[in-house]
Amino acid sequence: MANISIIGGGSWGLAMALLLHKNKHSVRVWEYNRENVLKLQKERQNEDYLKDIVFPEDIFFTNDKAEIFTHEPEILIFVVPSAFLRQTLQSFQILFSQNASKVKAVVSLVKGLEENSLKRMSEVCAEELPFCLNDKICCLSGPSHAEEVSKGIPTLVVVAGENPEVLEYVQNEFSNPFFRVYTTQDIVGVEIGAAVKNIISIAAGVVSGLGFGDNTMGALLTRGLTEIKRLGWALSADPETFSGLSGLGDLVTTAISTHSRNRYVGFQLGQGKKLDTILKEMVMVAEGIETTKNIRELKEKLNISMPITEEMYQLLYNGKEPLKALSDLMKRDLRNE
Repeated sequence: MANISIIGGGSWGLAMALLLHKNKHSVRVWEYNRENVLKLQKERQNEDYLKDIVFPEDIFFTNDKAEIFTHEPEILIFVVPSAFLRQTLQSFQILFSQNASKVKAVVSLVKGLEENSLKRMSEVCAEELPFCLNDKICCLSGPSHAEEVSKGIPTLVVVAGENPEVLEYVQNEFSNPFFRVYTTQDIVGVEIGAAVKNIISIAAGVVSGLGFGDNTMGALLTRGLTEIKRLGWALSADPETFSGLSGLGDLVTTAISTHSRNRYVGFQLGQGKKLDTILKEMVMVAEGIETTKNIRELKEKLNISMPITEEMYQLLYNGKEPLKALSDLMKRDLRNE
């Protein structure tokens, strides 16, 4: 049994808490939103994030940063929106320093790139955590919707990092009969796949919202995977990673699932709704919106062709009409595959 502290009480953080509790671990969850914490403490539920899920009494929820360290956690898990990761880490810095000696693994479930710096989430963690924890940083990704993990639906994921011993430790502590964890040392490839698939998922939603069919969706996912590979290769990722769980697996699942917030945004856009209206109606964050801007900036910096990403950027940030964006993709110059 391990002592585990989760920073972030959204849908994925809550699903992780439930999963790890089922694995007989001691779990404490910090959430910044005090109203959500009070609801979890009193009702043991948060229907806005996970419907029909009741959390056991011995999962500890708090809004007090110090309280998630009172059981001397061996595993730290970060599950906050990418735009807030650095400032969240900074707000915990003193506590991290005081408790670093007990920590065996740091697991990021955050997907995206940091604005302006364009750094991956594991790089942000490395800069803000005590140096002694750097070789313990890893990320977990794959086709894994929180709604299904919380219900024990069979799920396969991958944990990536530089230290094989840390990866094996996380693999053993997280795995159970319905949640199977693989390992890889290609953390660059895993994080890039996790980020870019959210952009392609928005595009998949647009395709569905416009009423297009399976031919269009199959083409979109195939060419979307090509964009993920191009960016990954430019950053020296292992090409094999993109055929795995954090590449093809996560891409397909996020693009076709009704659980996907990014697909939902794209679908609503395809149906004619304006982005501001869509976001006002959503409780949770669609990471792909911010990621589209950041990945677009990175691909421009690296001079990489990513036409789907470019069209989603024009749609989200410059008000391009969805049908025009899809039409312009079809009318690009013909070329070899």
